Amino acid sequence: MNERIRELEKQAIDALWHKPFSMEQFREKFAELIVKECVSVGRTAFLSDNSTVPIFPAKQIKEHFGVEE
Repeated sequence: MNERIRELEKQAIDALWHKPFSMEQFREKFAELIVKECVSVGRTAFLSDNSTVPIFPAKQIKEHFGVEE
């Protein structure tokens, strides 16, 4: 797991810290943060691509999270 995933995990805990929370609530918040991060990476990759063909930025998302093929 790369550092960014650890940071998102901490953000999920921090977002729920003010009240008792279940593992389900934590998983939902953590997943929400990961999806938002993927959208951000995808948007950046798409907008910085100079080609006229839309791309799906799977490679950039994998690199961002340190996921190997």
